[in-house]
Amino acid sequence: MEQAQLNEQELGRRESLARLRELGIEPYPAAEYPVNASSEDIKEGYDESKHNFDNVCIAGRIMSRRIMGAASFMELQDDKGRIQVYVKRDEICPGEDKTLYNTVFKKLLDIGDIVGITGFAFITQTGQLSVHAKSLTVLSKSLRVLPIVKTDADGTVHDGFSDPELRYRQRYVDLIVNPQVRDVFVKRAKIISTMREYFNENGCLEVETPILQSIPGGATARPFITHHNALDIPLYLRIDNVLYLKRLIVGGFSGVYEFAKDFRNEGMDKTHNPEFTCMEIYVAYKDYLWMMEFVEKMLEKISVAVNGTTKVTIGEHTVDFKAPYRRLPILEAIKQYAGVDVKGMDVEQLRATCKQLNVEIEPSMGKGKLIDPTFIIDYPVEMSPLTKRHRNDPTLTERFELFVCGKELANAYSELNDPIDQFERFEEQAKLKSGGDDEAMFIDMDFVRALAYGMPPTSGLGMGIDRLTMFMTGQTTIQDVLFFPQMRPKTSL
Repeated sequence: MEQAQLNEQELGRRESLARLRELGIEPYPAAEYPVNASSEDIKEGYDESKHNFDNVCIAGRIMSRRIMGAASFMELQDDKGRIQVYVKRDEICPGEDKTLYNTVFKKLLDIGDIVGITGFAFITQTGQLSVHAKSLTVLSKSLRVLPIVKTDADGTVHDGFSDPELRYRQRYVDLIVNPQVRDVFVKRAKIISTMREYFNENGCLEVETPILQSIPGGATARPFITHHNALDIPLYLRIDNVLYLKRLIVGGFSGVYEFAKDFRNEGMDKTHNPEFTCMEIYVAYKDYLWMMEFVEKMLEKISVAVNGTTKVTIGEHTVDFKAPYRRLPILEAIKQYAGVDVKGMDVEQLRATCKQLNVEIEPSMGKGKLIDPTFIIDYPVEMSPLTKRHRNDPTLTERFELFVCGKELANAYSELNDPIDQFERFEEQAKLKSGGDDEAMFIDMDFVRALAYGMPPTSGLGMGIDRLTMFMTGQTTIQDVLFFPQMRPKTSL
């Protein structure tokens, strides 16, 4: 960064950096710093009668300071929260040389600098749990000025780092100054670990499948395309991992799952990011009815693990994830909520109905795309090219989607395992693609060949982790549950 681009405060911090080195203090030391406690450990475990935190070593970022005479206070923030530190000149400078306190602490350190403190926990005269510093070590000098977020006595936030674009572009600053943001991502990790535990308890194996694929199969979506130089072939970033997971069921695994990064070259909005995380699970000898109960129990378990209750507030609504959930066939849902019976309609009749209801359609849309569901089970064959036909109605499939507050959360099938039927469904998708639908599926002949060796009856489920995290944490945009959402590039610092 050119010096001319620095503001007065940044120039001052550079001067402090140089002054620290002149004093023989390396502002970015290489040696390990032996942290043995966090702010949370001290707050939750301190017992004054036991003197159980008499030798603590903590480290964190200076978030505020009250400089006084020979004694001062500062607030230190680590990855678990904040704690007050009492700094007394004669404690951290026991000899005649008082430079560490008078010059380094009072003049050369700034808000945002990272320091290490050794000392002991105690209760101040005002009743605040604090750490009494016995030593102070500079661990990292901050050359940028943190935005100062102030909260008044009424809880109103002033000068907050709240601009969404800045928050998403500079997530590292967002995490420093908005501690509630960290909680969202801690809960996201808890969601994933709870799912993993649940699947493992049910005898399923976590696996990995290719991200670079020669055929982007498994879903109806527009893929990203790249080129492999050594093989001199085009490759696609996967849009779904379903076909590979079902190959593993063919190979003899009874249950497999994967937390997969998928990529779809489509629009971006509050609920869609071109790169997203999807969990997919496939279990042999099960059907979609079994999977509904499996999902209900899983979501109930996740909600309790993350929030301590099955009830979650999403916008203006309170959603109870306690099982069981309502089940409604899609054609009945359309009839009930749109007042139209679409069963048996051909493509032209569906087009006319969509026009009558002011539903936007594309000329390339086939019959499946014209039925845009609000909820639930037993979808038409045209909408579900990888799904087994319904046992009671061959025009439908054994499929369900779980919707929460109008948004799809899960998609599941009794998986199609008839190789001839599967090939015919792929051919129908190929016709849609030739008709201009660039989201229609490719024909994957190797997958058809795999099915021809025999795949047991199987149920599969796909669930978006980003959207699930939104629901479980009460967030309204997908960008708020992604550390680094996709943004238009911006090169200026």
